[in-house]
Amino acid sequence: MNIRPDIAELLRAGLSDRAIAARLGVDATKTVAPARRALGLPTARSGRKPAATPEALFWQRVQPTDGGHLIWTGSRCRASGAQGGCPTLRYGGRQYSAWRIAFRLRYGRAPEGKVALVCGVDGCVAPDHTEDRRIRERTSATFDAIFGGAS
Repeated sequence: MNIRPDIAELLRAGLSDRAIAARLGVDATKTVAPARRALGLPTARSGRKPAATPEALFWQRVQPTDGGHLIWTGSRCRASGAQGGCPTLRYGGRQYSAWRIAFRLRYGRAPEGKVALVCGVDGCVAPDHTEDRRIRERTSATFDAIFGGAS
């Protein structure tokens, strides 16, 4: 079975079939439930429960849009330089950057340095649209190797 990546991520984050269907505009019975079974995940319990992790809370604060973007619907900090403020969430008495959580979801490791968005869409926190200093340096080195460094 070919499972959509966005459905798989939301299932792993613990959202119910109905919540995923409503968020992504798909059928819970025909699309989400078979994906849950194929991934071997247990049926979600009914009722609203608090997020178990900052990552689970992250998925509750995003809205998918065209082009694979996930627009942040949660709170934002008032940091200067960030258009509209940086997306943040509070969990367990701590404040987390949604961009850093998105990066960790995509790459399975903590980001090194600043997390940057490669898409340029204001409010986007899609994990696939993030990169850290290590990735930027590797990309720059690859371009230099292919096209020659700056002279």
